[in-house]
Amino acid sequence: MSKTIAALATGNSPGGIGVIRISGDSAIEIADRVFECADGSSLLDLKGYRAKFGCIKSDGERFDNAVALVFRAPKSYTGEDVAEISVHGGIYIIEKALGAVFAAGAEPAEAGEFTKRAFLNGKLDLTQAESVADLISAEGEAAAQASFNLLQGALSRKITAVQEMLVDSSALMAAWVDYPDEEIPELEESELCATLKSAQARLEELLAGYDSGQTMTHGVETVIAGKPNAGKSTLMNLLAGREKSIVTEIAGTTRDVVEESVRLGGLVLHLNDTAGIHAGGDTVESIGIKRAKDKIEAAALVLAVFDSSAPLTDEDFEVLEACEGKRAIAVINKTDLETRLDCGEIEKRFAETVYISAKNGYGALALEAAVKRILGVEQFDTSAPILANQRQKDCCRKALDYIKEARKALENGLTYDAVNVMMDSAVDELLALTGQKATVEVVNNIFSKFCVGK
Repeated sequence: MSKTIAALATGNSPGGIGVIRISGDSAIEIADRVFECADGSSLLDLKGYRAKFGCIKSDGERFDNAVALVFRAPKSYTGEDVAEISVHGGIYIIEKALGAVFAAGAEPAEAGEFTKRAFLNGKLDLTQAESVADLISAEGEAAAQASFNLLQGALSRKITAVQEMLVDSSALMAAWVDYPDEEIPELEESELCATLKSAQARLEELLAGYDSGQTMTHGVETVIAGKPNAGKSTLMNLLAGREKSIVTEIAGTTRDVVEESVRLGGLVLHLNDTAGIHAGGDTVESIGIKRAKDKIEAAALVLAVFDSSAPLTDEDFEVLEACEGKRAIAVINKTDLETRLDCGEIEKRFAETVYISAKNGYGALALEAAVKRILGVEQFDTSAPILANQRQKDCCRKALDYIKEARKALENGLTYDAVNVMMDSAVDELLALTGQKATVEVVNNIFSKFCVGK
């Protein structure tokens, strides 16, 4: 008998309702101890996927109206008996209700324990379980849609298809090698080559899309850089949709890094508005400039802002130099004013150049398109399976390496035994990816990163 666990499944802050989830062999019995149905019935008699209105009580005293839902094993999120009690969402009421559930016999759930039980009970594989955490933390439309499709099994299906191809060929090879006297048809080398080639291509496709998938689901560390008064802070505020950075006519207003995550279309940019790059300045300003240069060096994307109403200066050339070798977009700002900038000099140094008026809100769509092009995600398909994290990538890469070794062994004329060893190793890595052969340590590490209540 598994222990029965409980936790708050909704956010730990005031809201319309708070949902307390209880899961385990005694879940419905414990819920029945603290919940009194308005019609006098018992939750123990309630069928799955049914709800009752009533009151929740502590030490026999009613203290809130509530709704109880019952889910019977195995048709529940965790695969166990589950009860959920919805109370009014005040912090005091939630804490009192949760305390009553613990007093009735439930134990506090650990981080991610509900989803871990769903995985252990076969309701989800490991890639789907990981997608639950990604869906909760998604900051943009693309991230949410990609995570949802992984939860629906998009990656699982692709990995399973490759795994089954390898297992079928491996089983036929093993049978032919182990039972030479039986009338087992020999696996044609050309057929085996085709299987290995197809498996390799599918895994290479997944690995090739890893970086763009990470960009769309986790966002991009982005720096807004430029000389003082080029319009960096105005651009920051335009993208943020509010006054995040202070904007004045005085050059050098921004003296340190200002951070904000913003959505640009379906893409999330983790923006850093930096101090204007220039020579001189007081001690505090110099520290800000140093931090700005450090941020540019570490950034995955740089939005280099130039003032179209002023000629190029030594400070602009310093920005140009800092952007060399970086994924950077030239953002020529203040296009609402008379142009005095040598735009041709800028354009020849950047793969992408956009013209905007951050003050008037002009050019945001052009900037969005340029960002997607330079990051290589303009054709990103949120419905396609992707590798969601480094663990999945490592398993996929190792499986691919074994498949390449199997092809090489076949080409060098080695026996089917040797080829089969490599194919079995590839299958083991794919089984680890989906969780069918994942170690206890790996599983515990994954779910420790979840929030309590999920």
